[in-house]
Amino acid sequence: MRLLKTTIVLFTVMLLSLSCTTTPKTEIKFPEPELEFAEKQLSLLLETANEANRIPRTVTKENEMHWTREGFDWTEGFFPGTCWYLYETTKDEKWKVAAEKFQAKFESHKNYTSYHDLGFVFNCSYGNGYRITKNNDFKEVLITAADSLLSRFNPTVGSIISWDVDKGWQSKRGWKFPVIIDNMLNLELLFEASIITGNPKYKDAAIAHAETTMKNHFRADNSSFHVVDYDPETGEVRSKQTAQGYAHESSWARGQAWGIYGYTLCYRYTKNEEFLAQAQKIADFIINYEGTPEDGIPYWDYNAPNIPNEPRDASAAAVTVSALIELNGYTNGKYEAATDKILKSLASPAYMANLGENHNFILKHSVGSIPHNNEIDVPLNYADYYYVEALLRYQDYNKK
Repeated sequence: MRLLKTTIVLFTVMLLSLSCTTTPKTEIKFPEPELEFAEKQLSLLLETANEANRIPRTVTKENEMHWTREGFDWTEGFFPGTCWYLYETTKDEKWKVAAEKFQAKFESHKNYTSYHDLGFVFNCSYGNGYRITKNNDFKEVLITAADSLLSRFNPTVGSIISWDVDKGWQSKRGWKFPVIIDNMLNLELLFEASIITGNPKYKDAAIAHAETTMKNHFRADNSSFHVVDYDPETGEVRSKQTAQGYAHESSWARGQAWGIYGYTLCYRYTKNEEFLAQAQKIADFIINYEGTPEDGIPYWDYNAPNIPNEPRDASAAAVTVSALIELNGYTNGKYEAATDKILKSLASPAYMANLGENHNFILKHSVGSIPHNNEIDVPLNYADYYYVEALLRYQDYNKK
């Protein structure tokens, strides 16, 4: 009997030992599942886009797909840009084919000199395509677009004019040379053009614009005005206003995001410590703002009148967190806690759609322009673009 008990005990110990030495299943860590979901969701969106042969932008109030405008649309580069990101991470040729197909639709816009958004349009699409494939045709498109953008630079002001003021709603504001904080992101096209061509004229204009904006767009608390209007003859500031925020003195959420992203990229290309300091000042304002919700996703304007009953803006959060991840690389991970919070909030069910829902966009709850009663609490193609970019940057940052 004693021998039987001893045998049972030894057998049990052996089983426990074997179970302890079994190789555990590898844990799948953030953001791999989120990137996998993004690829699946956007595959569905690609099917719809291919059927319509149009570039998706957002969803209408009537819950129907809204495509980019055929003439010119500042958001037209984001969907092909996202396709390039997915091609880069998956190596699936369908994304390369899609990116080339949809960016070709607006290639002729490289010659448009009436729009400041050429950086958004071409750097996100052809710029990513050239970075990944080194296609010389893409390079020529980028140079032409950069020349068109550079034509809007006024050396007296030291800035690129954002909107022409002789038509549309802009003509009713009394502006002469309006410059918006959004314009900081168009500078990347100019920096890249100098690298591609070896001509410093593009970079010089970008640096001048960044310095002028740093001087005039920011308040004492490091928040940003949306629009600064200049006298094109003297370079003097005429007024500081808003176009898409709640009020002239309020802090429009996506405007703050454009600021941190813009100065982070300016530091990347110049290693100018003043640009790095400015990016950190904006980051500190965003992160430490007392009215920001606990999940880190801001209201559409930090000073909107009906908080907490105001729409959130996931697009502002996506732009911000993508910039913060890059900024972590320049600041010894100073903003890692904020990065984790914001990015994982965006990846939560509160903001990330279920597969096949949300017209197959990834993120919910973004805001285009409340003062224009346009694109309120809807998905936006640029929210998805910067979200996918942020996931890829987060993955790369953690590998390093």
